[in-house]
Amino acid sequence: MKKPVLVIPCSGIGKSFGSISRDAVFRVCDELRPGKADTLCLSLLVLGDEEARRKVAGSTCIAVDGCTLECSGNNVERSGGKIAAHFRVMDLLRQNRGLRPRTVTTLDEDGEKLSKILSEKIAAKVDELWETQP
Repeated sequence: MKKPVLVIPCSGIGKSFGSISRDAVFRVCDELRPGKADTLCLSLLVLGDEEARRKVAGSTCIAVDGCTLECSGNNVERSGGKIAAHFRVMDLLRQNRGLRPRTVTTLDEDGEKLSKILSEKIAAKVDELWETQP
């Protein structure tokens, strides 16, 4: 039986790029690829939660980071996970220079657009990784 691809967003609380990361991942897991994609809270990995570490170590993982600190990717690797794909909101901004999120507590129109673009990219990668599982 195939296991869901584990998609880990950054925490970035209070930062628009972190909000875009989380919103895109929740959209993938809840709407676009339910059953094929799952997530867990990054803070569990940061705190060394054994169950979260086991889940990451035994899963195909996608890291989604908001900023250049790359907390998601770094903590997935520290927890023994292998990153099959890594998405960065900063890269998405460079590709979509006309979109500039301006709020942090909720996503504004540009933040929503960026989240949708990112979620479609993640969903396509989930499909690709899902098909390569035994």
